[in-house]
Amino acid sequence: MQDSLQANPHLYCPSCHVCAEEHPELKVFGDDDPIDVVEIGSKALEMGSVTEVKPLGVLAMIDDGELDWKVVAVAIDDPLAKEYNDIDDVPEAVKAGIREWFRWYKTPDDKPLNGFGFDEKYLNAAEAEEVIAETHEAWKKLKAGDSEAGKLWLA
Repeated sequence: MQDSLQANPHLYCPSCHVCAEEHPELKVFGDDDPIDVVEIGSKALEMGSVTEVKPLGVLAMIDDGELDWKVVAVAIDDPLAKEYNDIDDVPEAVKAGIREWFRWYKTPDDKPLNGFGFDEKYLNAAEAEEVIAETHEAWKKLKAGDSEAGKLWLA
């Protein structure tokens, strides 16, 4: 589903929730937001559409000291889905453009530049699938009442 609250090119998965636990390698906590997906196909997606995608990789953005995963994916019915199977198949200019957009996009609101974990490198498709599975498990625990909701509204 396209996020219409911000002027950025990402999709979100409301059933994949970044948990508030500390990431063991990055030593930062999750941002308590749904996971973000950047679809890089050759055609624009309709606002509010739900689109099946193939995850290619994931970027660990650090926003205001919190982990905010950015999954890079391609729609499965897009012509590029045949040639893109992992983040290394994506042109470097596309990956750099995505990273720089997320680095700078909050600065017009007088917020600082965002940083990135893992030396600013994208993790591969298998690691993206692990992030998706982990965040989905966190969401299921949250919905079942097995983890603290804190400031989150669960309807």
